[in-house]
Amino acid sequence: MSAVVSWLVANWWTLLALGLIGTGVGGGWLYRLQQRREWERVQQRALRFALPQLDALHHRAFEYAIRDLMRRDGCTDARQIGGAGDNGADVLATDPMGRTWVIQAKHRRDGARGSAVGTPDLQRVNGTARQLYGADIVLVVTNGRFSARCAPLAAQLQMHLVDRQTLAAWAGSGRPLWELLPRIPRPRKGR
Repeated sequence: MSAVVSWLVANWWTLLALGLIGTGVGGGWLYRLQQRREWERVQQRALRFALPQLDALHHRAFEYAIRDLMRRDGCTDARQIGGAGDNGADVLATDPMGRTWVIQAKHRRDGARGSAVGTPDLQRVNGTARQLYGADIVLVVTNGRFSARCAPLAAQLQMHLVDRQTLAAWAGSGRPLWELLPRIPRPRKGR
């Protein structure tokens, strides 16, 4: 042990050189990591979907696309949770103003020609969104259409609907969804 200490004292410059090399390698690694994250943010801000792209997706991939659009809009915690036992929620997100979004995604393989989203779908997500997830904003989004009874029920339940036309404007423009929807609640006090 004393031989090692003696050698290190006599060759102190070796420790200094190793420290400088380690600092350089670590700094380079951190710089590359920062550049990769910045590139991912740039790509996310540029995210756009056309309706034919969304129509061609599998229903699960549609949920991920909705999640990615929410992330693009600044909801850094947006996550896809849909699947068995999702309690009517496919995407959860918190917007930059602190509002909690619970989103039910209804993908129609045939787009507007597919079956309409009906009131049972709205009732299912409304029954759990605020109670289980603490939603400030409850949203149902589809690449198709809603039945005629959905809009009055959504207004009564204080829910929001994103139909094919609104989805096209949101996915294709880069504008945040809350700029496209009427009557979005203000952020809660203290946020």
